[in-house]
Amino acid sequence: MLKKTIFGLCLLLSFFSFGQESVKGTAELNELVLSEKNGKVRVDAEKMATFPLGSIAFQNMISKNFKMKNVVTNNAEQISCELIFIIDTEGSMIDIKAIGSNESFNKEGIRAISKIKQKWIPAEINGQKVPYRFKIPLAVRFDKKDIN
Repeated sequence: MLKKTIFGLCLLLSFFSFGQESVKGTAELNELVLSEKNGKVRVDAEKMATFPLGSIAFQNMISKNFKMKNVVTNNAEQISCELIFIIDTEGSMIDIKAIGSNESFNKEGIRAISKIKQKWIPAEINGQKVPYRFKIPLAVRFDKKDIN
């Protein structure tokens, strides 16, 4: 129970740094290029993709779907990963990936977010729907007495 509580708190806190960026492929629209960062062309959407039920509801859905029993902890005090996905022009989450050092945590993060079938409101540039990439940090911190 304590692990779930700590997981839920970390999950909610990590979502405050909800990140997003435009997707490769939109850079061909040269007149819309707004900035270049680290040698990568970045196109910012006028209207970013949004989850229709709100970000808190999205966070709660991930937390509800996440099964900690599927994660091998290896006595770590904290496990984290970054979930990366694209909201396509139809509002679907595609190309879901996880980057982190714990493979079972990464897989469970992908499984948890993949279970969410609610469509998003796609991003827009000049009134046209465009793909949009999101990065979401996901972390679990364990109390020392839970590890032993």
